[in-house]
Amino acid sequence: MGRLFGTDGVRGVANADLTAEMALGLSVAAAHVLAEAGTFEGHRPKAVVGRDPRASGEFLEAAVVAGLASAGVDVLTVGVLPTPAVAYLTGALGADLGVMLSASHNAMPDNGIKFFARGGHKLADELEDRIEGVYESHRHGEPWQRPTGAGVGRVRPYDEGFEQYVGHLLSVLPNRLDGLKIVLDEAHGAAAGVSPEAFTRAGAQIVTIGAEPDGLNINDGCGSTHLGRLKAAVVEHGADFGIAHDGDADRCLAVDHTGEEIDGDQILSVLALAMRERSELRSDTVVATVMSNLGFKLAMERAGIRLVQTAVGDRYVLEEMKQHGFALGGEQSGHVIILDHATTGDGTLTGLLLAARVAETGRTLRELASVMERLPQVLINVPDVDKSRVKTSADLAAAVADAERELGETGRVLLRPSGTEPLVRVMVEAADIDQARSVAGRLADAVKSALG
Repeated sequence: MGRLFGTDGVRGVANADLTAEMALGLSVAAAHVLAEAGTFEGHRPKAVVGRDPRASGEFLEAAVVAGLASAGVDVLTVGVLPTPAVAYLTGALGADLGVMLSASHNAMPDNGIKFFARGGHKLADELEDRIEGVYESHRHGEPWQRPTGAGVGRVRPYDEGFEQYVGHLLSVLPNRLDGLKIVLDEAHGAAAGVSPEAFTRAGAQIVTIGAEPDGLNINDGCGSTHLGRLKAAVVEHGADFGIAHDGDADRCLAVDHTGEEIDGDQILSVLALAMRERSELRSDTVVATVMSNLGFKLAMERAGIRLVQTAVGDRYVLEEMKQHGFALGGEQSGHVIILDHATTGDGTLTGLLLAARVAETGRTLRELASVMERLPQVLINVPDVDKSRVKTSADLAAAVADAERELGETGRVLLRPSGTEPLVRVMVEAADIDQARSVAGRLADAVKSALG
């Protein structure tokens, strides 16, 4: 069996891959592993459990709560809240563990379990591996000592979580949003309540779409993975701009007043300049992945801001930020981490700070985002090749060198083996889309020839 934990928790089709039995078992295992690590020493352990609106989250939440309580952990259920809210509350309430039930931007039939350590930080890989090992041991019949009597965990709803999280978001804003008209697309997801509330209290006039979750419609033709409705709504309502989240609201993408998309790289550009003005951009550095558009790197260079790049995945961005104390990082997909105020990507916080910058400067979002010119980017997936030889093939290295010479300073080549499929991803950026397509096509042929 492959590793249960991926880059963002355990995920799969609910009630097929991710069952109630698995949710219960993983929760028991997590409690045992954290107890062995000394996390619970000297006090009754406490966990915060939240979920997105998926129908399957109802029974999976019940299974997680049962597992934790049966292992002696007191549980506070916060109901439907964004992933970053559960992470925040885990830290704010002094909990030893946080659990979020969500499959983020995936379609409704999927669900997932994400564990947070004390402080609201993602669990280390080593702890996830130990949880998986204990889960497998229990699943195959290894007995465990079950608390009885007063030793079992107690369960109670924590309804104050909504208000506490909204208050936290508003406390971070450098200025109000009065005078702005903003369309919010909540993806029928976890932020359908908190995001409109926060933007309204901050002074914005809002129009909401995708804010009527029924357990079945999450991410369905809306949200950050389907921007068409938001683009149309912004133009229709004459709004200043629009904000889109995904199902668990750890992402934020935007749309300017003309209906043009503003991606994660552009959002990072705007926030980096704003944070530097306020002396909040530590070491004048922003962290992003190798998939960030070359236009972002060039914009940061022009502004005198250093760019540190990591492997693809927000967990690697976060690791780099925590290790070196950087304040801002993110991905083109809209995961933006503002480490002074959040331990994970927070779509609502990102949207609020983007809006605050528009209100503060009096400039349109389109103008602010124009600090970065998005270079044309072409991505080709080359299947059925030996991806393990990407870095060792001399023929492929020669083809890449030829492409880089042709592109010069205004282009970039990235060859990356897929982490989940037998294919190699060829990404080419250039000042001209036709050149990008031409170079990408030749490199894709070179990958097939060298690795096929």
